[in-house]
Amino acid sequence: MKWLWIITLALLLGLQYRLWVGEGSLGHVAQLKQQIQEQERENRRLAERNRTLTAEVIELKQGLETIEERARQELGLIKDGEVLIQLSGE
Repeated sequence: MKWLWIITLALLLGLQYRLWVGEGSLGHVAQLKQQIQEQERENRRLAERNRTLTAEVIELKQGLETIEERARQELGLIKDGEVLIQLSGE
């Protein structure tokens, strides 16, 4: 009878150890849930960025106005016959 109690106690301690320490423990599961939440936030941010870039690509494919605007803003290009006037902020 005494050995039965010892074996039962050893099994209980083994299960408790597994519950509180190591892989699959409550702490480990909580950490994994936190990582999932962080990854979901990052995925949402990247999905929004992808939507913005997709819209920009579609716009660039469809119209020359967008290309002209980008060339003017980013490269400082002007059309033939135009005069560039720069204003200083002084």
